[in-house]
Amino acid sequence: MPPSHAHVITALRSAGCVFAEDEARLILSTARTPVELATMVDRRVAGLPLEHVLGWAEFSGLRIAVEPGVFVPRRRTEFLVQQALALASGPQVVVDLCCGSGAVGAALAASLPGAELHAVDIDPAAVRCARRNVGARGRVHEGDLYAPLPPGLRGRVGILAANVPYVPTGEVEFLPPEARDHEPLVALDGGGDGLDVLRRVAAGAPRWLAPGGSLLVETSERQTGLALEVFADAGLAPRLEVSDELYANVVVGTRAP
Repeated sequence: MPPSHAHVITALRSAGCVFAEDEARLILSTARTPVELATMVDRRVAGLPLEHVLGWAEFSGLRIAVEPGVFVPRRRTEFLVQQALALASGPQVVVDLCCGSGAVGAALAASLPGAELHAVDIDPAAVRCARRNVGARGRVHEGDLYAPLPPGLRGRVGILAANVPYVPTGEVEFLPPEARDHEPLVALDGGGDGLDVLRRVAAGAPRWLAPGGSLLVETSERQTGLALEVFADAGLAPRLEVSDELYANVVVGTRAP
């Protein structure tokens, strides 16, 4: 007998899932067979992130494929996409660094007809997943930050989105088990103060941005002051955008026109 709706809710609630009813609805609507349903419930009860159990995450109105071992796109990162779209003016080059599943790049390309999208990640599993999500919208490159980008993009990038890892190394162990145990460390650990990768991205951005182009990076609230300084030191005009609703902080740095 396949698990009933009530049984699924009870199993998820017993496992500590706060939104057991919502998760049960998603699992029941995704499972194609009774056996798959039972397997999905067992995997979620064992602590696998819901998005890895489902195989997808909803992000900016898109269904993003999320494979095991790949960073799950957070809803708060939709604010970064919103800020990038507010800056966009016509077809332009868009780069999604530290792209993970490719959610940010796919969302930007879906809303910017004619954009030339390039996404980059150092993790082979993330690159495979991002290629599924980006599809014909753009190209996905494997490598360290700017290294794999075509040299011809230098000085042409209008939107440079980088959802860099920003958890301080000493705090990774305090992350929820779903993230700590099932997402790649390279997508979480931002170094001693959490801003090591952000510094590298900011330092390289002026060489790639077009005049008037912008770099957008998500940080925690307590890191915003230092991140603004990093952007300014790199020669970018920095500002901070905040969403209280999504608990999101996005630092924007613009290259002079």
